[in-house]
Amino acid sequence: MNNDEILDKAIRRVPDFPKPGILFFDVTSIFTNPPAFKHCLDRMVEIYKNKKIDAIAAVESRGFLFAAPLADRLNIPLVLIRKKGKLPGDVYRASYSLEYGEATIEAHKADIEKGKKYLVIDDLIATGGTLTASKELIEQGEGIVSEFFGVIGIPELNYSEKLAPTPVTTLIDLSEK
Repeated sequence: MNNDEILDKAIRRVPDFPKPGILFFDVTSIFTNPPAFKHCLDRMVEIYKNKKIDAIAAVESRGFLFAAPLADRLNIPLVLIRKKGKLPGDVYRASYSLEYGEATIEAHKADIEKGKKYLVIDDLIATGGTLTASKELIEQGEGIVSEFFGVIGIPELNYSEKLAPTPVTTLIDLSEK
C-alpha cells in the first residue's frame, strides 16, 4: 500500500454529520495513524520548503495540528485563526457561510504583518468559505495570502473556483457522494 492509500484509509467517513445529508471526513483519525500523519507532514514540507512563504496562518482547530509542525520544520512563524471570542486583545474579524451554517473567525492584529506572504492551512477545503474569510483577515492587516492548503479537498463543491486566483493545494481529493 502506498502513502496516498494509507492516507485515504486513515480518513474516517461519518455519514449524516453534523446534519443529515452531509458526509463528514474526520481527519482526527489521521493523528492516531502515525504513518498517515507522517506522510501528510513530509508531503507538506516537500511542497513548501522552497516556496517564498513568510508565515503560516492556521484555521482552528484541526488546521493547527498540521500547521504547527510544518511551521516548525520550515522555521517560520505560525498565526492562529480562531473562532470568534477566543482571542484577547485587538483582532481582525471576518464572517462566512459553511456548508452547514454560519461562523465568524478572528486573528490578532499584532500577528498579521504588512507585506508578508502567508500560507493558509486548514484540514479540509469544502466550499472555500473559511479560507475566503481567512484571506480577508490577513488582507485587513495588509498581509498577502500566497496559497491555500488543505489535507482534504472536496472539488465537487468548486472551492478552487471560489478561491481563485489564489492557488490551492490538497493532498487528497474526496467526494461527498
